[in-house]
Amino acid sequence: MNALSQIYEISAMNLRNIPQRLGTSMVIVVGIAGVVTVLVALLAMGEGFKHTLASTGKEDRAIVLRSGANDELASGFDRDQALVVGQAPGVRKNAKGQPLASPERYVLTNLANKKNNEPSNVPVRGVDPMAMEVRPEFKITDGRVFRPGAREVIVGRNARSQFKDTAIGERLLVRDGDWEVVGTFATGGDVHESEVWVDRATLDSVMRSSFVASVQVQLENKEAFDGFKKALANDPRINIDAKRQKTYYAAQSAATGTFINVLGTVVASIMALGAIFAALNTMYSAVSTRSVEIATLRAIGFGGAPVVASVMLEALALALLGGIVGGALAYVLFNGFTVSTLNFQTFSQVAFAFRVTPDLLVQGIIWALLIGVFGGLLPAWRAARLPVTVALRAA
Repeated sequence: MNALSQIYEISAMNLRNIPQRLGTSMVIVVGIAGVVTVLVALLAMGEGFKHTLASTGKEDRAIVLRSGANDELASGFDRDQALVVGQAPGVRKNAKGQPLASPERYVLTNLANKKNNEPSNVPVRGVDPMAMEVRPEFKITDGRVFRPGAREVIVGRNARSQFKDTAIGERLLVRDGDWEVVGTFATGGDVHESEVWVDRATLDSVMRSSFVASVQVQLENKEAFDGFKKALANDPRINIDAKRQKTYYAAQSAATGTFINVLGTVVASIMALGAIFAALNTMYSAVSTRSVEIATLRAIGFGGAPVVASVMLEALALALLGGIVGGALAYVLFNGFTVSTLNFQTFSQVAFAFRVTPDLLVQGIIWALLIGVFGGLLPAWRAARLPVTVALRAA
């Protein structure tokens, strides 16, 4: 019998006998399933955060900030410069001939989180009606749009699910007074759904200034960006800089997304060490209880390499089962689960949904198999090295 046949025969026998060792085998499966569930869940959190910000950007849209500013919170320029942006080449116009350029204000307010009642920084965006034209994905899902000049707000649907005082008819604090919530809006699942929108002129009046944090621009096409950016850079009247929305929002997610991914990997690594020790203990126990069986196989001509391979295959089979269970649990429990976290770039809360993607499930399976390899290697080596006479005498 050749080596492959020997590996097949021993492995088939080991796998058939797993139900007889169900308790010890489940230690490996449950331990690895726990590691994979935690790993995939934390990575899904990072994936959801990055997807929310990345989905905000469009290739044929630009965001204009004060030169040197990395985000809207740090940006500010006057309305005259904002008007120049709308006159730049490459800006699309609507049916009325108006440039699709939306000057917007960006400030923060404190709202209590529904889950822990802790105060959170929530973005408040002051907009004009043009903001809705620049973002055709915008739609009111409940209630109505705020009236110009009134202290009324509309709330993104993710913000409404995460923070208190955001239901229609309730009042929330914006700067120096209460503003009434009159509607809920959606923008296709992007970062704006974590914001509160108000009338920009009313916000300017409350804040006693008329600075603009950014201008959101709809370009004629994505190829128009370079000419648009160059025209602004060469205009001596302004000190502002244009970025593609895709580039801007990808940069916004970088720091927080990296932190979440590193945290997930560290936590999963610590748990993986525990799972490896559990697998080692279980496989050593399995080898010990089958020492006579292994010695008998060796005595009738089975080689050491097939024994090693069979023990490794058993460990990998249990690890694979644990990985599948862990991935399934992560998908059922966390996919679509909505939370909010701090965006380190703007120090504001972003509400988003976990995204358990196929790539993350594959990563979980790979981690499970690696745990199986490390957990099965030493016991397999011991099984192959165990002298036949010693094993039979121990029996």
